[in-house]
Amino acid sequence: MSAGKTSDLVHRSRYVDGKGFIGLMHNIRADILRNKFVYLCIIPIAAFFIIFSYAPMGGVLIAFQEFNPRLGMWRSEWVGLDNFRTFFDSIFLARLFRNTLTLSFLDLLFGFPLPIIFALLLNEVRILKFKKAAQTISYMPYFISTVVLCGLAVSFTMSGGAVASFVGNLTGNPDVNLIGDPRYFRTIFVIMNLWQGFGYGSIIYLAALSNTDMELYEAAAIDGAGRWKQMIYITLPAIKNISIFALILRMASVLSVSTDKIILMYSPATFETADVLGTYIYRVGLLGGQYGLTAAVGLLNSVIGFTLLIIANHISRRFADFRLF
Repeated sequence: MSAGKTSDLVHRSRYVDGKGFIGLMHNIRADILRNKFVYLCIIPIAAFFIIFSYAPMGGVLIAFQEFNPRLGMWRSEWVGLDNFRTFFDSIFLARLFRNTLTLSFLDLLFGFPLPIIFALLLNEVRILKFKKAAQTISYMPYFISTVVLCGLAVSFTMSGGAVASFVGNLTGNPDVNLIGDPRYFRTIFVIMNLWQGFGYGSIIYLAALSNTDMELYEAAAIDGAGRWKQMIYITLPAIKNISIFALILRMASVLSVSTDKIILMYSPATFETADVLGTYIYRVGLLGGQYGLTAAVGLLNSVIGFTLLIIANHISRRFADFRLF
């Protein structure tokens, strides 16, 4: 019997006689001792997620209770699915889902391809100084505080603002108030998100393009392929997987629109097109004190997002030969 088969039989016998687990634990202990500094670096990260991500999951019980902060989670009255029924019977249900899905779809429609297009354009730039300057300038809006960003948007689009005055002069209505008109809220919101995020979002695509083998471009040029065909057959395939990865993650947050921005910008006059699930949770839960109801809405939001993530991952695995997990 060969040495390879003998070692394989010994390895199997350890799992049969119960020593496999002991051997596994021994290997883990040896690995920890050998890489103790690496594991020490992992401890703060693991603690962060345990404390702030996994431990709060126990709070989903509030979604099934008539939660009273004075009584706490363990003594509040259990109401089962009543909170979910109350939400589905709400007169705001259709408006909330319509606005949430519309804003999310518009943000995905314009916000997802724009960083890719910007990265492709920068990849074609051969003047290094101009390329670096364009990258730096495009990253800047991302680091502006959300409060400041929304304040600028409101100042520019309110009556008398620079953008509102420009539109008013074009339409002949100098007193136009864009931010207070529900017809224009979605446009303002999407444009603001695009301006803030397209430069920063292009970083991962530029990083993927930087790893592309330049010999492929040289070979394509020798074969007579122009810049357009090189982009189609070399550049786009180089960022295909990272693009699908980003799209799958965005599908998981399709119901999680930027609530903080909307709260800073909307008003009762724009509830018709601006009120989303996140603002409803803020208004009814934090301001209205209906913690159980809004916990149920948040749990529903998470379940739908997780379901969309699974579906998007399955479709990607089947048709694009790429999967997140």
